[in-house]
Amino acid sequence: MKQYEVFLFDLDGTLTDPKAGIVNSILYALDKLGIPETGPKYLEKFIGPPLLESFKKYYGFSDEKARQAVSYYRIYFADKGIFENNIYEGIDDILTKLDELGCQLILATSKPTIYAERILEHFRLHQYFDLVVGSNMDLTRTSKVEVIEEILDSIVLSSKDCCVLIGDREDDIRGAKSSGIDSVAVTYGYGSPGELHDVAPTYTVHTVSELNSLLLGLVKR
Repeated sequence: MKQYEVFLFDLDGTLTDPKAGIVNSILYALDKLGIPETGPKYLEKFIGPPLLESFKKYYGFSDEKARQAVSYYRIYFADKGIFENNIYEGIDDILTKLDELGCQLILATSKPTIYAERILEHFRLHQYFDLVVGSNMDLTRTSKVEVIEEILDSIVLSSKDCCVLIGDREDDIRGAKSSGIDSVAVTYGYGSPGELHDVAPTYTVHTVSELNSLLLGLVKR
């Protein structure tokens, strides 16, 4: 296996389980738009990919209506939904070990950077990350490939071969491939087994424990 020095982590579905907060925020937005939603399970599809595109894809919203939906979403999320969230058991241990081994840890998320930073601080994970890059509040830099490219432009790398991304959705894996870096797909998040298999990540793990074993074996020493 290759060995890496720089580890890019997705947030939602990889480090934390944000289901309650995201689903409740979407339900709030839909209610404000007068759209009933009786199947919250359906809304799990929103966890990970950019919100604007998800509202367009799953509800057929125009760009203007999708932007309004995101605006309503943020009203609930910024106050309540952001903390209706749980860190996956064992993640703190992984980050501690990687940090102790001198790895560079970077957060790569489609969530607005300002929200991602608040979540890391809430769970006391901010101490492990050298850089946090997410989307902008004006709904630019929302795709994972844009986020990764921003990161690669912001750090000094001897080679892209020393960099790997860890994520739970096909957007993460596609973004890594488009940027020329390797990837680890985690199936304990919100990506379906089919979508992750189809995009052919470099590595796949099914539990946080497996992720711990894999990453520690991938550290360049």
